[in-house]
Amino acid sequence: MNPTQYKAVVTFDPGTMPEFNSKAELVHQAVPVENKSTPWRSLVAYWILGLCNNFGYVVMLTAADDIIKNHSGSHDEEKGPRDCVYMSTGAILLADVLPALIIKLCAPFIPFFVHVRVALCIVVASAGFIMVAFSDTITMSIAGVVLTSFCSGLGEATYLQYSAFYDKNVLSTWSSGTGGAGVFGAASYTILTIFGMKNTLLIMLIVPITMGVSFWIILPRPSEEDQKTIEVQKRVNTEEISDPKTAFINKIKKIPSLMKYMIPLGTVYLFEYFINQGTFELIKIKNDFVDTKDQYHWLQVDYQVGVFLSRSSVNLFHVRHIWIFSVLQFFNVILFTTEAMYYYIPHFWIMLVLTLWEGLLGGAAYVNTFYRVSSETKEEDKQFSLAATSFSDSIGITLAGIVAILVHNKICDMPLP
Repeated sequence: MNPTQYKAVVTFDPGTMPEFNSKAELVHQAVPVENKSTPWRSLVAYWILGLCNNFGYVVMLTAADDIIKNHSGSHDEEKGPRDCVYMSTGAILLADVLPALIIKLCAPFIPFFVHVRVALCIVVASAGFIMVAFSDTITMSIAGVVLTSFCSGLGEATYLQYSAFYDKNVLSTWSSGTGGAGVFGAASYTILTIFGMKNTLLIMLIVPITMGVSFWIILPRPSEEDQKTIEVQKRVNTEEISDPKTAFINKIKKIPSLMKYMIPLGTVYLFEYFINQGTFELIKIKNDFVDTKDQYHWLQVDYQVGVFLSRSSVNLFHVRHIWIFSVLQFFNVILFTTEAMYYYIPHFWIMLVLTLWEGLLGGAAYVNTFYRVSSETKEEDKQFSLAATSFSDSIGITLAGIVAILVHNKICDMPLP
């Protein structure tokens, strides 16, 4: 008889359950058991959560060109020799990432009250969509983008931390879902704009609602076999509340060991978001099968397809040396920047192939990084490590937004080749 084929099942009488005294214990006291026969619910729920969490972020970036043009007017002094608005979509990128950067910086160091965080995400994301939809100034639009960014950053840090209570395969479905957000977010916005930007954004209010359904209804609570993990995390949270100063210092000391994950991921995001927000709107291939005014949108969609495919790939194969993605993405920076300057690529379909490749590299860097963090860190450090590593991509994106604005304006001033 093979003993590994059998497991003891322990049931509890509700009347004999222990009382919980600390705040940390309160976070986890309502933890129903996931039936072993339904682990698919965890995988499905995390895919949907990834989709919903990044959906608004992607939509705002896809709509960036429209947001700016809606409020910039058509005055000649606002355009360079290349007929490009001097306010780059990098400005929207900064509004779309700086709040996420701040919340990701704070989230790993504060106690983990998951239900409060998820509820806050839903409310703030809805407010962001509504504000941008009804905005009549660029300031109001950017404020709405900021709210959406806050939701995305808080959600990513929260769901990555919460994944420590589940099998690491939920990270692969989470990553796939975030990639799916890119495809569905960019494509749905591009298609639905026939109804106007306002109506499109109001239709998308269904996304925050779906997030709540996924977390509170579809996602089961951690299974019995994950009780050891739960106990470890409860102890960690208890220590954080009882002695926050020591817990903070200990977490700071752990950051250097995470640099092997954070630096490659951050540089990949620096390079790819510089490409997306610094060069995409400047690349205009005339007399092709896609009109020049639509090329920015379809490059965003194409990029997100690449991200989705590679973020869904970790269960098929994974790459340990994630620095390779940084090197390859740097060559893409050179390629896209010179194309934006000199217009030497003759056909738009070539740009689509190159953009798909760029997205594949970015998505692969993301999913392989978090897979390694989940596999290689200690159980008691896993929550913090996952959240802290997510901070690095926001740093890269923030730097990309700053550089994109500067380079964009320089290229705008260049004469046409």
